[in-house]
Amino acid sequence: MQDSFTIGIEEEYLLVDRDSFALAAAPDALMTSCKTALQDQVSPEFMQCQIEVGTKVCTNVAEARSDLGHLRRTIATEAAKHNLAPIAVSCHPFTDYKQQVHTDKDRYAQLEKELEGVARRMLISGMHVHVGIADNPSRIDLMPQLAYFLPHLLALSTSSPFWQGEDTGLASYRLSVFDNMPRTGLPPVFASWGEYERTTGTLIDLGVIQDTTQIWWDLRPSDHYPTLESRICDVQPRMEHALALAGLTQSLVRMLLRLRDNNLRWRAYDAFLISENRWRAQRYGVTEGLIDFGERAIRPFNVMLDELIALLAEDAEALGCLDEIATLRDVVANGTSSTRQRAVRAADGPEAVVRHLIEEFHADL
Repeated sequence: MQDSFTIGIEEEYLLVDRDSFALAAAPDALMTSCKTALQDQVSPEFMQCQIEVGTKVCTNVAEARSDLGHLRRTIATEAAKHNLAPIAVSCHPFTDYKQQVHTDKDRYAQLEKELEGVARRMLISGMHVHVGIADNPSRIDLMPQLAYFLPHLLALSTSSPFWQGEDTGLASYRLSVFDNMPRTGLPPVFASWGEYERTTGTLIDLGVIQDTTQIWWDLRPSDHYPTLESRICDVQPRMEHALALAGLTQSLVRMLLRLRDNNLRWRAYDAFLISENRWRAQRYGVTEGLIDFGERAIRPFNVMLDELIALLAEDAEALGCLDEIATLRDVVANGTSSTRQRAVRAADGPEAVVRHLIEEFHADL
């Protein structure tokens, strides 16, 4: 294989007041100090109470652990100087989105103008994983194959059961909010890179979008880097879980290219069927099974994960992340963040959930 399968991880954090546990806007001084320390690895997000970080290009999960740990520690240290704390969760447990305002940037003002109420509800945070693939045709060829596994990644990552103080009954309410945006959901299937460019270029030529960064599919070719960018995951309160999901994504890409090198490929299924698994992951996380379309049966998630890890063992071993993806068995056994948050709230109330999320952010640092 010629590809090195480099990875990059982007995370969006919410900032909370350490006393009230409510969301708080990032002061200019905080953004300035973070920029000084992290340069272009940090940026404001759509809402003033959000902050985004991105690792450098990493060759493996070990490098990503070092860089992401540095990013998380720096944000936590600088935020504490303002009596704030970051939490890596996709929806705040009790804050009303209508009380928040977007960051004062032309791009965000234009987004709110175009999308109105849809944009104003975007009080959500996600995790994006980039995997390096050298050539554009390979990115397009792999995209529909990798899309089959997006529900698996979503189920393992779910961290947003609450919205405006209410339990939504979903493991990932973030996706319900995000799916109101245009150009979201599972990616279309393209026959070639040229077809992808012609299709997306139509919207660019008409002035509907500026570039392909305004296409927000669950999986897309990156506009800036030679990568496939998975955007399906809820952000992870614990860094080790984020790294495990990044390693799983990286291993999936390597496995699919390994199949191609042997003149094989993952079977294609209609988006209608994959969307059903996407919904099951969004609704239940890992507590119910996903549909195994080959077996034509709903199978327990722990069984599917064991089979997936076995399938990827050769690739994870080569990439040095087999131990990391094996920890996802603990996520299935003990619950995703959504399960943990619900347990804390049932025992001690909504403010305790934020305290728990602060503790989890610092747990692996």
